[in-house]
Amino acid sequence: MTETTNTPKTLQEAIVYFADVDRCINYLASRRWPDGVVCPTCGRDDVRYLENQRKWQCKSVHPRRQFSVKVGTIFEDSPLGLDKWLLAIWMITNCKNGVSSYEIHRAIGVTQKTAWFMLHRIRLAMQTGSFEKKMSGEIEIDETFIGGKARNMHKSVRERRIKGTGGSGKVAVMGLLDRHGEVRAKVIPNTKRTTLHEEVRSNVESGSEVFTDALRSYDGLSPEYVHQVIDHAEKYAEGNVHTNGIENFWSLLKRSINGTYVSVEPFHLFRYLDEQAFRFNYRKDLNDGERFTIVASQIAGKRLTYKELTGKLASDGQLSC
Repeated sequence: MTETTNTPKTLQEAIVYFADVDRCINYLASRRWPDGVVCPTCGRDDVRYLENQRKWQCKSVHPRRQFSVKVGTIFEDSPLGLDKWLLAIWMITNCKNGVSSYEIHRAIGVTQKTAWFMLHRIRLAMQTGSFEKKMSGEIEIDETFIGGKARNMHKSVRERRIKGTGGSGKVAVMGLLDRHGEVRAKVIPNTKRTTLHEEVRSNVESGSEVFTDALRSYDGLSPEYVHQVIDHAEKYAEGNVHTNGIENFWSLLKRSINGTYVSVEPFHLFRYLDEQAFRFNYRKDLNDGERFTIVASQIAGKRLTYKELTGKLASDGQLSC
C-alpha cells in the first residue's frame, strides 16, 4: 500500500482526493502507523492486508485478528465511510468560527443527530490531553463565563438552570495564554482564590511573569510569580501589562458559540474549548492541509460512545448543535 504524495491543501482538493476509499485508508494508515501497520490488539507488525475486505489480518490467533484502520480510533463502530469522516474533520478543523451539526448534515448527507455525534468525536481527536510541560515566560490569565441569556431560553430550560445575575447560571472558564505560544482553557467550578491559584500553579512555572485583571481572587500570586495587574475600570493596557491576547481568544470562542452553535450545554462545554483552543494554537504558519493532518494523526487511542457522550438526554429529547 502506497500513498500519493500530492495530499490536499484545499477543501476542493480534499473532496476529490478522499472520494477514493483506498486512498482514505492509505492516508490514515500512513499517519497512524508511520513505521508500518501493527495489530492494535497484540502489537505484531507482520500483518497481511486483505484487499478484498480492506482489512488487515494478524498472524496471531485472537478474536480481533482482523482489523480495519477504524479500529481503536474515533471512527470505531461507525458505519459511515471515511470520505464523509475526513471531510467533516477538514471542515471543523479549518472553519474559524466552527461548523454546526446542521451544516455538516447538509454538506455530507447524514442526519443532524449523526453529524452532532461525529463532531464531538472529532473534538476528542483535537484534544491536547494532559499538559506535561508547564508554561513559562509571559503568561496572560483571565476567566470568563459561558452561557445563554435567560431571556432567550425556553421556560423549561430557564427553570432548570440557576437564576441570578452576573455569572449565576453560567459556566466559569479559565484561560491561560503564553504570549509566545499556546492557549489553554478549562472549565472550572468557581472563580474563588483557591481554585484559580491551583490552576495557575498546575500550568505555569514558578518565577514566570503573569498578567491578570484586578479580580481579587488573583491576589497572592506574588512572590511565587511576577504578578502584574491591569485594572479594566481604568484602562485596558499599560505598556506590556494587559490581557488583550486572552481576551481575543474569549472573543473568538464566544463568537463560535453564540454565532455557530447557538446553544451549548454545560456538560459538553469542555469539548468546544478543546476545539477552539486547537484552532487558535495552530492558526499561524500552517495551511489548511497541515492542520487537517495534525487532527488525522491524533485519531487513534480515542474512543467516544454515544452513551458516554449523552450521559442523559434532556427532558425534551433535544440535542445541542
